[in-house]
Amino acid sequence: MFANLSQKLISVFDSLRKRGVLTEEILDTTIREIRISLLEADVALSVTKTFTANLKERLVGQKAIKSTTPEQTIVKAVYDEIVNLLGDSSDSLAVAHKKSILVAGLQGTGKTTTTAKLANLLKMKFGKNVLTVSLDTYRPAAIDQLQKLSQKNGIDFFDDLDLEKDTPISIAKKVSNSQNKKKYDTIIYDTAGRLHIDAEMMNEIGQIKKIVEPDEILLVIDSMMGQDAVNTARAFHEELAVTGLILTRIDGDSRGGAALSAKFVTNCQIKFICTGEKIGDIDVFHPDRIASKILDKGDILSFVEKAMNEETLSEIQDIPTGKNFDLNGMEKYLKQMEKLGGIGGFLKFLPGINKLKEQLQQANISDKTLARQIAIIRSMTKLERKDPKLLNASRRRRIAAGCAQPVSEVNKLLKQFDQIKTMMSKLATNPDIMRKMTGSLKNRP
Repeated sequence: MFANLSQKLISVFDSLRKRGVLTEEILDTTIREIRISLLEADVALSVTKTFTANLKERLVGQKAIKSTTPEQTIVKAVYDEIVNLLGDSSDSLAVAHKKSILVAGLQGTGKTTTTAKLANLLKMKFGKNVLTVSLDTYRPAAIDQLQKLSQKNGIDFFDDLDLEKDTPISIAKKVSNSQNKKKYDTIIYDTAGRLHIDAEMMNEIGQIKKIVEPDEILLVIDSMMGQDAVNTARAFHEELAVTGLILTRIDGDSRGGAALSAKFVTNCQIKFICTGEKIGDIDVFHPDRIASKILDKGDILSFVEKAMNEETLSEIQDIPTGKNFDLNGMEKYLKQMEKLGGIGGFLKFLPGINKLKEQLQQANISDKTLARQIAIIRSMTKLERKDPKLLNASRRRRIAAGCAQPVSEVNKLLKQFDQIKTMMSKLATNPDIMRKMTGSLKNRP
């Protein structure tokens, strides 16, 4: 999402690399270039002015200490200011303990899918008994979509509906008067969206707010909308007093301005981000991690959290370590890499990856590599998988022919196996590591 902004800021910082001293002239030039980078990334003018003014105040009079360069000094200041701009995420998980949540937004922002994702997050991560309610009688497909997504993931859906007579107001009253609602920890209302903001829409959602008395009002914003997202956030907040924001399509090729601007103009915390189309592709928003990604410093912590989810826990525990790690374990390891988004999914979390994009494209690194490697392992006999030392030249030629790959690919896989086995051996020397990692997952709130 922040590729455009990230590349521009990296270019600005690179120009500082040969500077020995942070002079006033260099500082003014750098801040001007940062201002241009923000504006070109679709950050609102008011936000850009505040950001650069705060940045200059943070840096003026500051002398780079001996162990840091002008580049390091400014990068640190920009990082701190981005985190400051995006706010604190400490209250994001408080949403899990709210009884009634109203989800609002324009049509086409991914609002209905986001409602299902949020319900699933509350159920899977916090063990909440959730009810989803669709108030979008203008678009019957939205009702059907939320119902199917809810049922598919074991989430209750309010289905006491008469599509010919019911209105969003009447459905809200039905739920409010229902005795059955008491058994649910959380009720999430998906309100009707429109193609644009109008008086009728705002009047209706205002009435719904009075009926359901939500503990949380979350506004869904499409990160690809640019300045329109900022205007939408402002209009909804003025009418509803929004309590938090959810950004969708954050994995898209947008310029990132919406994320940096929406929180500023509404003074509402961005609480969640949707990173893909799957039901589990929703994460708590961490300003420090976003700032790190923008500045090309990577986000390894998010990758670890993604790896250590409930779906992969049993598989991770099942991968052997130390002397027991064989090519069967290697296959399980490769399958986990596939589940985590393949090589591309892993690389995007690494520091410095934005600078290496062209080299990676030239190297033609593809997620198909994982599929080829799994195919190579499956072309081996059970005995060969258990004891790779058996794989002499003739066996390797047979395996290569069996999976339609050159022998060099078989050799490459076996070399990689030796490297991973060494890593697994280090885990084996401290058996408490895996137990602590998986134990922390089980005990999380």
